[in-house]
Amino acid sequence: MKYFGTDGFRGVANEGLTADHAFKIGKFLGWYFTNGATKKASCVIGKDTRRSSYMFEYALASGLSSTGVNVYLLHVTTTPSVSYITKYGDFDFGIMITASHNPFYDNGIKVIDREGYKMSDDVLEKIEEYLDGKTEITFAHNDSIGKITDYIQGRNQYISYLTSATVRSFRGYKVALDCANGAASSIAKTVFEMLGAKTYVIHNEPNGLNINVDCGSTHIESLQKYVAENNLDIGFAFDGDADRCFAVDEKGNVVDGDQIMYICACKMKEEGTLLKDTVVATVMSNYGMEKCLGKEGIRLLRTPVGDKYVSMEIMKNGYSIGGEQSGHIIFSKYSTTGDGILTAIKLMETVVEKKTMLSFLTAPITLYPQILVNKRVQDADALLEIPEVKAVMKEAEKDMGEKGRLLLRKSGTEPLLRILVEAESEDLCQKEMDKILACVDSFLPAE
Repeated sequence: MKYFGTDGFRGVANEGLTADHAFKIGKFLGWYFTNGATKKASCVIGKDTRRSSYMFEYALASGLSSTGVNVYLLHVTTTPSVSYITKYGDFDFGIMITASHNPFYDNGIKVIDREGYKMSDDVLEKIEEYLDGKTEITFAHNDSIGKITDYIQGRNQYISYLTSATVRSFRGYKVALDCANGAASSIAKTVFEMLGAKTYVIHNEPNGLNINVDCGSTHIESLQKYVAENNLDIGFAFDGDADRCFAVDEKGNVVDGDQIMYICACKMKEEGTLLKDTVVATVMSNYGMEKCLGKEGIRLLRTPVGDKYVSMEIMKNGYSIGGEQSGHIIFSKYSTTGDGILTAIKLMETVVEKKTMLSFLTAPITLYPQILVNKRVQDADALLEIPEVKAVMKEAEKDMGEKGRLLLRKSGTEPLLRILVEAESEDLCQKEMDKILACVDSFLPAE
């Protein structure tokens, strides 16, 4: 699609994504869901802490109400909270304003259906047709114009739901929370304190510009240092909209999404709640994790990159857990989408039940060395079709055999070609990556 990628409509605020876009998206959705203002419809909107989120919030609300939708503003909250409130608050749809882990100057608009899932492509395509001037729509009039209401109680309902997701008390554990100066700042500390943990919170002073800056799940180093220096039991880092979670064990070691899925899936299998003994992950998940799951009698089913595709597979076939190496984890019993705070709760629950430390739970996992390189390119699709690039990929796959794998793919959110090489040894990884980069670089303009 032209505007909506795998994770919504993303762009630099006031460049690739403008307030005019937001108003028009709201205007179209209002017209679409009210059937031209002939029926009532309601929408809930949340946003992260980046400065432009406020601009887009008001633009969307104006567009929606202008065509008849009643709008409920959650204000600063997490992406999974919008999914939850949309579904259980009986809204027709929801919208989250966020660019997740991206810098503050980026932003995005995610549209969520009434069941809490990302909106179907056919609706998004209709929005794009309107943005391109291919559709005529009308405003609402008189008492058909929608109203706009503050809805802070929706966020409180979500906090209550999170605390009900475990029957375990976290009392006696010292837990660090890195809120990435993002959406988790308004929720995570309250939740963990309600569950009994002694909390130590960092990067929870958002100013509109510092979201994800040297903090959170994409910059885990500060949490590693903080946990180790303060002798804490465990740490959790979220991204800007808190749909991702990374953990840090008591020694300061990083525990990524693959390791979290392994730990939680093994516990679920022991309990008999891992449906079809399957974990759903993407093509980016570590091959070593897949082999370790296999030893426990658990199958790893891979999808294309994007929690959207993981969610679709889980929903289609009724699996219990899935996610991404980047920390998007979906527990289908509890949520329709990746939820960083819920993930932290479920991992913490396992630590408490096992009466152990996180480093013990990660000990059985042997991850393969991975090298991931992002190359900024104008047309990733065309580059992947070049015969020489195809040939070097085929040669690398032959060289590695069963000792590794490689993946070249176009980013769904940025103008990047992502190159992943994974192998039993770092030397083999680097050797194959060097060959691939030499080939790819030969077709790129000199920097």
